[in-house]
Amino acid sequence: MSTPTPPQIRFRLLPEDRYLGWTPYVWLMYLPTVFLQPLLDRSGRGWVFSAIAALLFLPLYFRGFWARGREAYLIIVGIALIGAVLAPANATGFVFFVFAASFAGVQRPTRLAIQILGALTALLLAEALLFRVPFLAWVWAAVLIWMVGGVNAHFASVKEANKELRLAREEIEHLATVAERERIARDLHDLLGHTLSLITLKSSLASRIAERDPARAITEIRDVERISREALSEVRAAVAGYRDAGLARAVASAQQMLVAAGIEADVSIGLVQLAANEEGVLALAVREAATNVVKHSGASRCSISVTEEGGLRRLLVGDDGTWRKGDDGSGLSGMRERVEAIGGELSIDRDGGTEIIIELRNPPASTGAGMPMHIVA
Repeated sequence: MSTPTPPQIRFRLLPEDRYLGWTPYVWLMYLPTVFLQPLLDRSGRGWVFSAIAALLFLPLYFRGFWARGREAYLIIVGIALIGAVLAPANATGFVFFVFAASFAGVQRPTRLAIQILGALTALLLAEALLFRVPFLAWVWAAVLIWMVGGVNAHFASVKEANKELRLAREEIEHLATVAERERIARDLHDLLGHTLSLITLKSSLASRIAERDPARAITEIRDVERISREALSEVRAAVAGYRDAGLARAVASAQQMLVAAGIEADVSIGLVQLAANEEGVLALAVREAATNVVKHSGASRCSISVTEEGGLRRLLVGDDGTWRKGDDGSGLSGMRERVEAIGGELSIDRDGGTEIIIELRNPPASTGAGMPMHIVA
């Protein structure tokens, strides 16, 4: 039995951060400046001090890109102290204050970064005055502290904003996924509820008349087959999100279901202009309303009308039945959500029967805006 190979540990000087890239190595080009004065003075002791300072600095520098919180503050202090100790003997040691400023700039909040940059500048000025360092030997470092620290503070803010945008985008994608799941659940509820109810009614009718009217029973069974095939196509399309709106077809299917249930159907569809999304919502509303009438109303008559007058498009599904309290269910809730999502209004009138009224008050978007127009008649 072979033992599993332990995972290889990969050593990295820098964290995986696309914002950093290879730039930390580029900034090290300023480090050799600490050897400039020993080179000009030809001082062996200066070379030794500068080399020790550089060796102490490098671990702190690379660790600084990993450090957070208190550790980051200690690294800033440590790099600044290296510069403070070296500067009296080697003025170019002030470059370590600039490296400390680069880490100070990325501290959050920005107010804290500014305070640390101010403290580094104060320490540099105090040391320059205390040891009487020539003006030109330290002023460049004072300027670079704010230039480098300010640039890093800006990029830290950009990185923080991009992170927030990325999180917001992920949240939007998550909400869109949830909304799509809810849409599919509502559509499948309405599609399958309507279709299965129609299949049940037609199958029941076929079984009752099979002996006395075989020809009609065969016709009803063939209708069941056709309806089931259409339902399968509609389910596939609903899941894909490209279902045909088909208001006229939905009304015809609802009429067929009502008749099969022994309910007189009075259908009236006027000349109506609908955008594709509006037609889809109304088609599902007709299916759900007709299914509820058959299942819950005990009605003998049901009317379905689609009209348009003065820019007001109205769908009305009414019956003369008596509904039990609590029969609305999730179907009508889903219907209301879809109607409100396209800017419409849904109302229910239970005076002397039940009427479901859906009104779309604004005219549909023009085809120039990219919204297809359907003329239903």
